[in-house]
Amino acid sequence: MTLPTIKALAISEEITVVPRKRWFHHAKGRQAALINVALTLGSITMLVPFLWMVLTSLKSPAELAQFPPTFFPQEWMFSNYAATLDAAPFGLYFRNSFVIATTHTFITVVLGSMAGYALARIYFKGREAIFLAFIAMLMIPTYTKIVPQFLLVKFMPLFGGNDILGQGGSGWLDTWWALIIPGGLSASAIFLFRQFYLSLPKDLEEAARIDGLGEFRIFSQIYTPLIKPAIATVGLLTFQESWNNFLWPLLVTTSSDLRVIQVGLAVFQQLDNTQWQYLMAGTTMATVPMVVLFIFAQKYFIQGFTNAGIK
Repeated sequence: MTLPTIKALAISEEITVVPRKRWFHHAKGRQAALINVALTLGSITMLVPFLWMVLTSLKSPAELAQFPPTFFPQEWMFSNYAATLDAAPFGLYFRNSFVIATTHTFITVVLGSMAGYALARIYFKGREAIFLAFIAMLMIPTYTKIVPQFLLVKFMPLFGGNDILGQGGSGWLDTWWALIIPGGLSASAIFLFRQFYLSLPKDLEEAARIDGLGEFRIFSQIYTPLIKPAIATVGLLTFQESWNNFLWPLLVTTSSDLRVIQVGLAVFQQLDNTQWQYLMAGTTMATVPMVVLFIFAQKYFIQGFTNAGIK
């Protein structure tokens, strides 16, 4: 093959290869642009209701009654937040919600991780049947469990004036027990912990046993420190669910001392006159702890969901 022939082949190859590379890069660029546009639209869709809530909390009642409605306040009424705090003991409601959500999170992380470890790493008879029972519990709608839970709380033996058969008194109704115990642990938390413990290598367990470690030390010192994303994910989801819970605290409490923030906001929502500016101000203040918590746990939260999805 002569030199001019080789040059001609090289030139022809460049002519045929370069446009393909350009086409590939252009197609990849268009795909990335479409993804960015879709993500931007999704972000705006998620952000607009939050902005509407904050801006509504800063409007006057007269402006809220206007039609067509305005998006930005004509007069920024920051005094709505002070009026909201004066309308009800929201400091007490915040404290109650924080105590309940924190306790639920602690119980779920501790007991859920123990149960998940047992189902994943300890071999015992009936383990698969128990795990299938947890899977079945995941398929039961939450609100269908409200009535059985309420009856259990109402007829709890030897509490609230009840006798040994659970008759004659109010049981756990209108007590901290009713607010904390029924929501202390969930099947979804145990399922997530089990999946994470299953993903860890068995060599660690065997090496720990050779070194003389018992089952509890293997759980607490070897495996559990390796599942921080799972702990952050379960903890954040549990805290968020408990913090936003409205129906259960409304059903089992009657005294103002045990009222939580979500129930306390109902004082602004009446049948014929809802005070939207105060309701939105209270809702904004109730949202702040969840936003702050998500910002600090965002890294582990996303990592936990990513790992759970891969498995």
